[in-house]
Amino acid sequence: MGLFGTYLYDGDSWTAHDADIRPESTGPWLMVDVHDSDIAIISYHPPGPGTGVAYIGVTPRVYFDDENASDPTDVAREAEGLAAWREELGVSPVTSDDLVDFLAEDDPEKWGDDEDEDEVESFVEAKTAEFLTALNVPVPDDLRLPT
Repeated sequence: MGLFGTYLYDGDSWTAHDADIRPESTGPWLMVDVHDSDIAIISYHPPGPGTGVAYIGVTPRVYFDDENASDPTDVAREAEGLAAWREELGVSPVTSDDLVDFLAEDDPEKWGDDEDEDEVESFVEAKTAEFLTALNVPVPDDLRLPT
């Protein structure tokens, strides 16, 4: 059984959160919702040029083989939105080029391309930890890789 967990970053620290409750903060926030080590839903506010939702690992459309499971993804747009979100924090900015390769596309052919990698590295929490590091925010304790 994989990891399930939802974490909210308020610009200072991470707290456990309920994925079904939109954060009430008026400032920038980032929420990571991990489902069974396969999907990480990254929600963020303000969305800037993005939609406010990106995926790591695989999108719900691909995972459930149902085009109605989530809106279509545009990884370039979401990478721009996430870079703009980072800039809202008023600290060291990142570029969308630093983020785009972490984000999942609606391409079922790309899911499972990492089969040759060590099994632990294929879990979405490992890729999410790498993404958060690239985004230059701390990593929640539950997503940190053992050292």
